[in-house]
Amino acid sequence: MKPWIKTTNGDSTIETKVFRRLARKTDEFEGYSHGHAERIAALVDELGRVFNLASKDRQSLRAAALLHDLGEASMQREYIKRTSFLTVEERLDLARHPIIGEQEAARSGGDRATQLIVRWHHEWWSGGGYPDALRREEIPLAARILRAADSYASLTDARPFRPALSEDEARAHMAQGAGIEFDPRVVKALLSLSGIRELTSFTESQSEPGRRGAQAENEWNMFSGFSR
Repeated sequence: MKPWIKTTNGDSTIETKVFRRLARKTDEFEGYSHGHAERIAALVDELGRVFNLASKDRQSLRAAALLHDLGEASMQREYIKRTSFLTVEERLDLARHPIIGEQEAARSGGDRATQLIVRWHHEWWSGGGYPDALRREEIPLAARILRAADSYASLTDARPFRPALSEDEARAHMAQGAGIEFDPRVVKALLSLSGIRELTSFTESQSEPGRRGAQAENEWNMFSGFSR
């Protein structure tokens, strides 16, 4: 499979190779087996085109997608891989990862825009996110794009604590979160994308898909405010 990064974008550099290597290590630590970070990078690039972001801004956004959970990998907390609920203390600890990720992105060669997108990729449209409780347009558009793309990609891939949702289930969840967790314009743009392989769910076929879907949705709702 060819990498999604194109040399015409100007980001086929030593730094990008480093970012992709770090992304693979982070995916492995978090328990993803389908190239989670690179999948998000492809989605944010498509959304960047929809919103007419400048080439340099899209490059920073792609880099942030690759590095977005570097803070989690750097913290090396075993609860990330656990199938049970997080404790209050663990949730507070986890809320540090975007700030640590910002610092690690700087150390890895990410530009300042990339660092800040990493810091703010868990901010919510409503102001209920972290680490800075930004709201609405206080959150840079690139970070709002990454928030939505990361959530969709996470929903449609299996995690240690829940199975993957189907594409229809994930789309419904994104629509329900528009105006609360997500920028409604970004959700609308994301749900309008088509013909992109990164939108495909990794859900497993089961004999009772409706039951599996309901179970996955319920389990995701328990974690959505503090997604891992």
